Amino acid sequence: MDQAAKGAAALNSKDFSTAVTHYTDAISVNSQAVDYYIKRSTAYIRTSPADYTAALADAEIALKLASIRGKRELIIQAQLRRAIALFSLEQYGNAKACFNWVKEMDKDEKTLQIWEKKIANKLNAPSNDDEKGTKITVERLPEVQVPSQKAQSAKPPQDATEPAKHPPEKAEKPSKPESVQTPANKIRHEWYQTQDTVVVSLFAKGIPKDKATIDIQARSLAISFPLVTGSEYDFSLDPLYGTIDPTTSTAKIMGTKIDFTLKKTTAGDMWPTLESTVPITDSKDEKSDEAQEVKHPMLANPTTKPGPVYPTSSKSGPKNWDKLADELTKKKKEKKDGEEGGDDGLEDFEGGDPVNGFFQQLYSRADPDTQRAMMKSYQESNGTALSTNWSEVGKGKVETQPPDGMEAKRW
Repeated sequence: MDQAAKGAAALNSKDFSTAVTHYTDAISVNSQAVDYYIKRSTAYIRTSPADYTAALADAEIALKLASIRGKRELIIQAQLRRAIALFSLEQYGNAKACFNWVKEMDKDEKTLQIWEKKIANKLNAPSNDDEKGTKITVERLPEVQVPSQKAQSAKPPQDATEPAKHPPEKAEKPSKPESVQTPANKIRHEWYQTQDTVVVSLFAKGIPKDKATIDIQARSLAISFPLVTGSEYDFSLDPLYGTIDPTTSTAKIMGTKIDFTLKKTTAGDMWPTLESTVPITDSKDEKSDEAQEVKHPMLANPTTKPGPVYPTSSKSGPKNWDKLADELTKKKKEKKDGEEGGDDGLEDFEGGDPVNGFFQQLYSRADPDTQRAMMKSYQESNGTALSTNWSEVGKGKVETQPPDGMEAKRW
């Protein structure tokens, strides 16, 4: 039976002093084992006399190691042991803060209700006028020095020959933290966007910050890093749906993922998809056609040249929005020579896309229900339908409705 198993047996049999001894020996072999510190912290509190200071130190080391590994269950257990140790040291304000952090991560922890009542009784007691006991000075993640991966012997000199009997086991222990790295086939990514940015999250534990290679360009991003298997993991998005600013875009590697925050070059340009199917070309003649196609990546190229007639909820029939935008642009040009006429509600689009300008004004001057209908119909239909009738749109999901002569494609 190894030292950790002996410690667990002693803890179960309530021989807490012996449990401390065995877990100390286990930690000397593997100083990165979070569970050993949690169990020894428990044993320290239950020994007679109790060693609350040592229990707190073990709990904080366990919390720091668990946070580095991104192990949620171990983080909760370590934070709970930390809170109990602080309570035992009569630091009730700090203990309450730690219990609250445990509650945030696991509201169903069965011991929380008991400890909350204990702390409330202590803090509300008339005799409790100790400012030190009620003051909150702890941080959620303690600033403590964690032990190095190199094992440190805690055995007396006469036992120095015993570890030599198992040299392979000692050599393998330091590599154990690497096993928490997410396998390549389990790595996934998600994305969302705001008016100004696109955020891409790659969920992978154990990305080595010093060995990861990240490349962010105007229409692409890529990352590669070594796996514990010895192979290289590569992830790329090329081309992106829209253009980003590489100089203000960032990448942040964390314990369980890496976040790319990509700054859009055109604020307010909402991407219907993360990647584009239109390849990037260097030809200037093809850029205008490409820009037009990128706006609707889910639609196949039309077989005919006439402008599409987009779906609408209007009872009077479909509208040709391109034609309407052209008419509005002509009106604006006719008023440029200092002519003063009636206010037709048009604003200068400052050389931008008149279609976008028209819809911006249509949206800004609409009532709340119309605005909701426009947003819901446009987003759910992947940009193929625009409705102003909330009573119709609010009944259910708006399906993709490609214009005549086009075909919707799944991604």
